[in-house]
Amino acid sequence: MLHHVFGRKLNRTANERKRLFRNLTRSLILHGQINTTLAKAKAVQPLVEKLITKSRVADLTNRRFLLKQLNDQQVVNKLLTEIGPLFGNISGGYTRIIKLGNRLGDNAQSVVFTFTKSVSNSTVKLVKKTEEGKTNAKDKTNQKK
Repeated sequence: MLHHVFGRKLNRTANERKRLFRNLTRSLILHGQINTTLAKAKAVQPLVEKLITKSRVADLTNRRFLLKQLNDQQVVNKLLTEIGPLFGNISGGYTRIIKLGNRLGDNAQSVVFTFTKSVSNSTVKLVKKTEEGKTNAKDKTNQKK
């Protein structure tokens, strides 16, 4: 019997699973939603929920914990500045899984893994700001010539 066995193996080694979960979590945080399989979404969902719960309080201890888990400063900053305050007064249920149907190639169940509140609008603003910064930088270089 498999009592007290936590998580899914997904036919991967421990290092492959760790990196897969980290990449799925990173993509979800940066883009607001991802398309993946049902098994992967169900495996990552508890991890994402715990990270969002930690990010609700933006102190040094939680920042260091998130950096250890995600290994990416940009993702941690977004978690602490945008996503954490967005879910500040909610005690759980930050993500949802919406089933799309089966893929044609391998008949795996496809899903959209997303946040319950809209976070994608803030990422669009970030992209626009960086694009404006790039155009301003190009304008400055053209003026110097």
